[in-house]
Amino acid sequence: MDEQKVVPIEDRIPKLKTQRKQKTNRRMVIYLSLFFLLIMIFVYFQSSFSDIKKISVTGNENISDEAIIKAGKIKPHTSFLNLSDKDIEKNIGKLQEVSSVAVHKSFYNHLQIQVKEYHRVAYLEEKNRYYPVLESGKVLAHMDKKFMPVNAPIIAGWKDKSELKPMAKELAKLPQGIAHRISEIQLDNKDRNGNKIVLYMTDGYVVRSSISHFSRKMEEYPSIVQQLGPHRKGVINMDISTYFREYGDEEAPKE
Repeated sequence: MDEQKVVPIEDRIPKLKTQRKQKTNRRMVIYLSLFFLLIMIFVYFQSSFSDIKKISVTGNENISDEAIIKAGKIKPHTSFLNLSDKDIEKNIGKLQEVSSVAVHKSFYNHLQIQVKEYHRVAYLEEKNRYYPVLESGKVLAHMDKKFMPVNAPIIAGWKDKSELKPMAKELAKLPQGIAHRISEIQLDNKDRNGNKIVLYMTDGYVVRSSISHFSRKMEEYPSIVQQLGPHRKGVINMDISTYFREYGDEEAPKE
């Protein structure tokens, strides 16, 4: 049996001291690192380094960037990490024009706001004032006529506002090429139910229809006009059945 090598305690003491010193040094480095990290975090939150550096708003056409930022209650010197995405989305979502909103954070302190708006499908005319009508049926504050898009239908003579919402939804379903050909929409005063409408088209025709399934019926309009030719003008009835009647004394095109 081989004799085990025995190391005298005197020889081990220097090694033990060295190991103990290394452990102490490592512990000290860890403590100092944590200390300086806490100082850096404190300085970051107390200085302008934590403020929002950039705000980007996309997807908006009718609402200004400033109005959206104001609605989101975003202050310029707010700490970036203290911002709540959900609160901003909730605040901006209260705007009538906004259909949906998504907020994202990215490096470096960049706040991105992506907005989806309800489309403006028409303008309601009342007392020479024009109110944008959204696809949701909401009516916004009036605006000057010179700022109105020329390709948006005008809704005139609507005393019963309850029919605006279904009318707006039907207009939102229309292809833009057809919607842009509608100059004015009026309620048919002869209809007791308030569902019949009269449309004055930009190409000189009058269309009689109903709000129910209006968008589906109007899809036939381009082909009907093409069959009639450029010289025949009159009233196109697109209610229960579709038929054409040339202008007479009873009905004439809207100027």
